[in-house]
Amino acid sequence: MSDPKQTDGPTHLHEERTFPPSEEFAAAANGTAELFEHAAADREGFWAEQARRYVTWEQDFDQVLDWSDAPFSKWFVGGTLNACVNAVDRHVEAGNGDRVAIHFVGEPGDTRDITYAELHQQVQRAANALADLGVGQGDTVAIYLPMIPEAVVAMLACARLGAPHSVVFGGFSAEALHSRIDDVGATLVITSDGGWRRGKHSALKPAVDAALAVGDTDVQNVLVVRRTGQDVEWTDGRDVWWDDALAAAAESHEAQAFDAEHPLFILYTSGTTGKPKGIFHATGGYLVQTAYTSSVVHDVHPETDVYWCTADIGWVTGHSYIVYGPMTLGATQVMYEGTPDTPHQGRFWEIVQDKKVSILYTAPTAIRTFMKWGREIPEKFDLSSLRLLGSVGEPINPEAWMWYREVIGGDRCPIVDTWWQTETGGIMISPLPGVTPTRPGSAQHAIPGISAAVVDDVGQPVEKGSAGYLVLTEPWPAMLRGIWGDPDRYKETYWSRFENLYFAGDGAKLDEDGNIWVLGRVDDVMNVSGHRMSTAEIESALVSHPKVAEAAVVGAADETTGQAICAFVILRSEFVEEADEVGEGENLIAELRNHVAKEIGPIAKPRQIMIVPELPKTRSGKIMRRLLKDVAENREVGDVTTLADSSVMTMISAGLNKGD
Repeated sequence: MSDPKQTDGPTHLHEERTFPPSEEFAAAANGTAELFEHAAADREGFWAEQARRYVTWEQDFDQVLDWSDAPFSKWFVGGTLNACVNAVDRHVEAGNGDRVAIHFVGEPGDTRDITYAELHQQVQRAANALADLGVGQGDTVAIYLPMIPEAVVAMLACARLGAPHSVVFGGFSAEALHSRIDDVGATLVITSDGGWRRGKHSALKPAVDAALAVGDTDVQNVLVVRRTGQDVEWTDGRDVWWDDALAAAAESHEAQAFDAEHPLFILYTSGTTGKPKGIFHATGGYLVQTAYTSSVVHDVHPETDVYWCTADIGWVTGHSYIVYGPMTLGATQVMYEGTPDTPHQGRFWEIVQDKKVSILYTAPTAIRTFMKWGREIPEKFDLSSLRLLGSVGEPINPEAWMWYREVIGGDRCPIVDTWWQTETGGIMISPLPGVTPTRPGSAQHAIPGISAAVVDDVGQPVEKGSAGYLVLTEPWPAMLRGIWGDPDRYKETYWSRFENLYFAGDGAKLDEDGNIWVLGRVDDVMNVSGHRMSTAEIESALVSHPKVAEAAVVGAADETTGQAICAFVILRSEFVEEADEVGEGENLIAELRNHVAKEIGPIAKPRQIMIVPELPKTRSGKIMRRLLKDVAENREVGDVTTLADSSVMTMISAGLNKGD
């Protein structure tokens, strides 16, 4: 495990600028200072109150927390509920069926406004269509879709049936898709002919076909949404058009309630061992925490707000803060299919202006990109509807934070810089926008009901002004219930570093005022544009190429993406001369980059691949990635005394200076 001082991000943090909430904002805010007092005085009573405030239970729970089998938790024991009913049906029953649930904006410019009543109709038909294809309680369904409303409908239909869904990001390759379908034991895949990306069709169905061609999965059917109209290969008896299946299905579906601990979804995240981890979440605790945080952190007022989380549903942010959190509150939200620069670099701000977005939740990578493009682009649009800004996915540097506040928020919108993970399910550390004087670059404090600390090597809290490891000291409702099919790996991954403490994998610092500054990963997982990528997974992909003997991957600081993937590769001996030929080295590097994209997906494509004669290793054979990181970030190489051959770093640095 790395020393926290080696983590990415600033280690000497000093930031005195603070921005208290306006009196007007504080007076109307959902989150109040009393929440902290209540949670501190009676933690379980606090969560019981949130559970009954934000969620409708078919049968009330009789125990808030069962921690007897720690570190495996059970929350709201004895309670039963249905996540889809909470996100859709109850809003229609309450007379809010005419409220818009989703303002959909397609990349080509097509739009759809879907009310809660219309969503209710679609979800019922979709649930019946899935049931007609044999999906029932406990069956798992893989979803591989672009950012279109059918993705939300598919997830909610699964939840309605008690069939855990596993959404796979549309940018992942057939190989990555196959491994997830296989690991989760999916019986059905829901996909589309493709989606729109930067003015072109992206193909999705072919990746599903390739993933299933291996032939060792449990998949019986593939349900295909028609989005782009492009031709697709068709397997009769297996493939079914989404529209046809819904048209043939009954229009009403009576939802049943499931136990609070019934699995809601499995979502895969990169692991340090290379094999992705299937993080699974249970229904009750997850729904409570995502709804509660949507209310007190994002300050969603469903009657008046238009909310926009710019994440993809393939990531946990899309699960928690597009589908389950805001919709459990009955919010109106924007869903956008495309990229921020299509058809022009003002696309986000045009949508904010046209849909009168009041709450915007996006990533530091996007904010830094907008900064690079220049403030004159957002200044062309009317952003006066905005009243709250959020940041998610990685630490945000103070300069980007200030730009976000000044240029996008007009110096009036509070910023909630949120820290959480796929594993935590919901926001854990964040300012409360109506309470906390915000500080640029800091997530600041655990929210009411959550207990976090920064500890040293032996698990003791650090003093103010010191760096350490970010840990969670008490169980929380939306916490992962384990790694799918591998309880031992769950304990080893999250609970073995410190006794009785959940170690999040991030380093952090406490400033002199007790604010938490998240510094980034301390293990071998990189954070690239908010996407967690495992160095081991990318190394495995590189070594699977027939010309590669060995590879080491590091995350290097990158102005735009936070971290960028840099790879150091040793070739098999028979290919070394070929790579030395003029032009062939560049061709091989392009070939290797594309190979990684094929094996994992375009998001994993290294920014830089360097062909090297050797890798820096200790006498015990451990690769010193710290030294490779120095090279990748163009720093003076650190202490090499522990290397078996210290001249290796001289060779690598010389090769880099030659421009190889």
